[in-house]
Amino acid sequence: MSATTSGAETSTGGAGPSTNERPDGPRPGTERIVGGVRLARIAGVDIVADWSLMVIFALVALNLGLGVLPRWHPAWSPLLVWSVAIVAAVLFFASIVLHELSHALVARATGTEVDRITLFLFGGMAHLSSEPRSPKAEFLMAAVGPLVSLLIGIAATFAGGLLAHDAMPLAMTQPENVYAHLGPLATLLLWLGPLNILLALFNLVPGFPLDGGRVLRAVLWWGTGDLRKATRWASGAGRLVGVGLIVWGLVTVFGGAFLSGLWLGLIGWFLYGAAAGSYQQVVLHDALDHVPVSRIMRSRMESVSPDSLVDDLVDDLLMESDQQAFPVVQQGAMVGLVSSKDVRRVPRSDWPTTPVRQIMTPSERLVVVTPRAPASEALDKLAHHDVDQLPVVEDGVLLGVVRRRDILKWVALSEPEIHG
Repeated sequence: MSATTSGAETSTGGAGPSTNERPDGPRPGTERIVGGVRLARIAGVDIVADWSLMVIFALVALNLGLGVLPRWHPAWSPLLVWSVAIVAAVLFFASIVLHELSHALVARATGTEVDRITLFLFGGMAHLSSEPRSPKAEFLMAAVGPLVSLLIGIAATFAGGLLAHDAMPLAMTQPENVYAHLGPLATLLLWLGPLNILLALFNLVPGFPLDGGRVLRAVLWWGTGDLRKATRWASGAGRLVGVGLIVWGLVTVFGGAFLSGLWLGLIGWFLYGAAAGSYQQVVLHDALDHVPVSRIMRSRMESVSPDSLVDDLVDDLLMESDQQAFPVVQQGAMVGLVSSKDVRRVPRSDWPTTPVRQIMTPSERLVVVTPRAPASEALDKLAHHDVDQLPVVEDGVLLGVVRRRDILKWVALSEPEIHG
């Protein structure tokens, strides 16, 4: 399964700690892989594996190793069966990476930044920094993924057919024995090819945020000129498809195929939630596009000198305020940011002798926003960099801070539809 996310891709419920970094993450500006382990970096895009990838990887390998391959090749040794099963699972996820990478490259070519692809339980997801800029950009970005999967499927099936040409005469007389006459490579290709074709067809289902749903949204957007309306309709189609899959899954479960039914139901549940969340993202952007950061930011906040000692920072500021991050200001200019997490990195015995400048994050490594920028831009940066607050800076001068929780509070007050 393939999908793309954009804009405020993290949860809109709860703002988390009021710092410029996540409680368990690295400092802002350093290498950050949120919610997974980086497997590779291709064309400037991080390929990240979520922990749930192990579940589906194991299911694919087990299905092949315990069921499909022993049935196709009863004469194969266990070592050969499991070797082919593991290679097949790796190739399957490699084809998903190519599918998602095609989304990322076309998105970049049309002006939308993508820096990460996540592989997870339901397939893959390209993380967009914002919504596509036009219906044409949306259409091209969405359509290329299924096209790549289709091409992989056709190429693998064709190559497998060439390798299996000696066994093809059996297809008419003894179809159940065809696979038994195939070698490991032909078996791999003839398993991988049809699977990619099915993946392409499934992703063309017009349910947002599947690729077919994004194609539908692009057409609706072009016809109406209204992204929000197009997203509402495409999201409705996505939720309808999700409900259909859930119902299909329940029928399958009661029909005796428990695992298949459970899988269909889980995919339907995921698609329903993703469709609803995608529409909320557009509503968020609509509500924030014309609101300057200066209207939502907090201009009253404590600051600290870079020469202050960590001991004084703790006693005078951290213990006396609910503020968890403090701008480090020198001669009116912000030179960095220090947080409670930075303090926890310093042994307690070193607090009286360690200056703040030694543990702060320098300003050039911070993610910042200007006061006249739209609040939607601030929300995109918060989500894209997985931080909970941004310093508001103009000409090197700190004017305040804008927090995720304050943006979402403003939206909750001004845009009731976000909870609908």
